[in-house]
Amino acid sequence: MSITRRTFALGLTALGLSACTNQVLRTAPRGAKPVAELPADLRPTPNPGYTGWVQGFKSRAAAQGITETTLSAAFRNAGYLPGVVDRDRNQVEFKRSLEDYLAIAASDERISKGRAAFARHRTTLNRLESTYGVEAEIICAIWGLESLYGERRGTVPVISATSTLAYDGRRGAFFEKQLLAALQILQSGDITADRLTGSWAGAMGHTQFIPTSYQAFAVDYTGDGRRDIWSEDPTDALASTAAYLQKNGWTRGVTWGAEAGPGAPAGRIIQPQEGGPEFSVTRNFNVIKRYNNSDAYAIGVGHLSDRITGGGPLRGSFPPDEYGLTKDDRITLQQRLAAQGFDPGGADGVIGSKTRAAISDYQARNGLPVTGEPSRDLLRRLG
Repeated sequence: MSITRRTFALGLTALGLSACTNQVLRTAPRGAKPVAELPADLRPTPNPGYTGWVQGFKSRAAAQGITETTLSAAFRNAGYLPGVVDRDRNQVEFKRSLEDYLAIAASDERISKGRAAFARHRTTLNRLESTYGVEAEIICAIWGLESLYGERRGTVPVISATSTLAYDGRRGAFFEKQLLAALQILQSGDITADRLTGSWAGAMGHTQFIPTSYQAFAVDYTGDGRRDIWSEDPTDALASTAAYLQKNGWTRGVTWGAEAGPGAPAGRIIQPQEGGPEFSVTRNFNVIKRYNNSDAYAIGVGHLSDRITGGGPLRGSFPPDEYGLTKDDRITLQQRLAAQGFDPGGADGVIGSKTRAAISDYQARNGLPVTGEPSRDLLRRLG
């Protein structure tokens, strides 16, 4: 499979999100965060091996047309970030159920903020729909899944992140390519080195483009001479997302799909979670997967876009989980933990790391075997 914008992933690939209710998404306020405010492991740390690697890379970059001025500006405050390597090597491999995924992707918060963002930027989104043929609500939904409508764009310096991962070597060739692309972005004048920030793996801006995808698809829709996907004004980022979908085959006027049943468009029938709802999906569903190659992600974008424009929740139900608990059971479990002073990180029915930690704390305090796992017996005990 070819590398798409997000195939390289950030550990929660199956989600298409950088985190969930029980994990911090991208804990960045708007705008660039000073290096001093980043976690200690995401600040430059002396590393002689990295320093030597950078010197060798600079020669390779110069041979690719990167000027000394650009290299000097890019690496002036850059450095080895140990936390980036730790995150890359310790990504949790798991498959989240579609029910849990949609609880995150189409949460009450994401829907309400999406409706507000859609109303606030309706003129721009409609103009983009007219220009690129991609429905305004689809563009808005991708924005919502990628950065919570711009609230969490990432503040890790991209040059430091990509150079650290290129030096580390696990995916060295890929990240050296991203580093070179980031330098070319700087050299083009689209952004300055201090504002070139993103996730720990180099995904950038409101809709989280990696540097090579930025080069291929980013557009200057505002006409100010810069393709600024980092700005407080999301116009260029939203336009770039629309351009990405258009160039990957989006068909104007064709819906993504719908829950299977009366009124659903003709299309391929899929059932991502056994026993859960079925969906009838169209060719535009596959185009959304070019943004993130996951059925759950594409359904999340489509369903969130429907909710933003006033659609209702899914009609179908999901079966109990591996512990025999329904979503309502899990919400009740989280509420009861919280009522007894054990913080589950919210009551959304998603059993994430904070809920498991709360369960472990409860079990330890009550002399029970510490498993961190929910159960019907635990639910009864908490009742």
